[in-house]
Amino acid sequence: MAKPLALILTGYGINCDDETAYAFEKAGAVSKIIHINDIIDSSGILKQFQIFIFPGGFSYGDDAGSGKALANKIKNNLVQEFHEFLERDTLMLGICNGFQVIVNLGIVPAVNNSFGEAEVSLEYNRTFRYECRWVDLAVENTNCVFTKGINDFRIPVAHGEGNFYAPETILSKLEKNNHIVMRYVKPGGRPANGEFPYNPNGSMNDIAAICNKTGRVMGMMPHPERNIFFTQQDNWTYLKEKAVRSNYKITEQGEGFLIFRNAVEYFK
Repeated sequence: MAKPLALILTGYGINCDDETAYAFEKAGAVSKIIHINDIIDSSGILKQFQIFIFPGGFSYGDDAGSGKALANKIKNNLVQEFHEFLERDTLMLGICNGFQVIVNLGIVPAVNNSFGEAEVSLEYNRTFRYECRWVDLAVENTNCVFTKGINDFRIPVAHGEGNFYAPETILSKLEKNNHIVMRYVKPGGRPANGEFPYNPNGSMNDIAAICNKTGRVMGMMPHPERNIFFTQQDNWTYLKEKAVRSNYKITEQGEGFLIFRNAVEYFK
């Protein structure tokens, strides 16, 4: 079967496009990095792709708030194209700033199916500082394509506005209808319960990632593309020594790689 085509968005201020494209290529997809202006100028280009990724970065400098300017540009130019893309059997992933964009677009969680209307938000970190650190994550039992077969993993965050907020009516629907994909936890899997630094931003209910009802669209604050090799993980030397003493083999792949592998295998 032909390899799925993954479109990795780029544009002013986006800075994780190369790493994300590489991760998808390593997982078996064909990646193409395309500027937002070229997508607008090329009518129907999204029809060529099976996967669309909003990578991390600081689109348009986050001048109007994280992800808002890029989301508005899409609303003003690409609404129909995005509707048609999402109606097909496709996947969409928003990482960090990309998560902020698809939240502002109303693509996730979309509990009310109202494209263009944000139902949740990602506010300033409770520390009011940019947080760059490794976090532990527990993966919820959902229909999310990207996290199939994953129970927990460790990947980094790097953001200033990752504090997940939802009105109580929306939050209850997220919990009830299995829209919550990942939560921040303490080492060993105990709930973070909002405690810093395990929950690095103050997110409600320790929410780190959500999906829409189909499970084919996910937004996440942590960066899986920054842990696609075992030696990228912050504690890899400890894990290597532990493996040697316990006589088991370590893998070349990092835990974040599983996100990309699942996306590619969905189309096999």
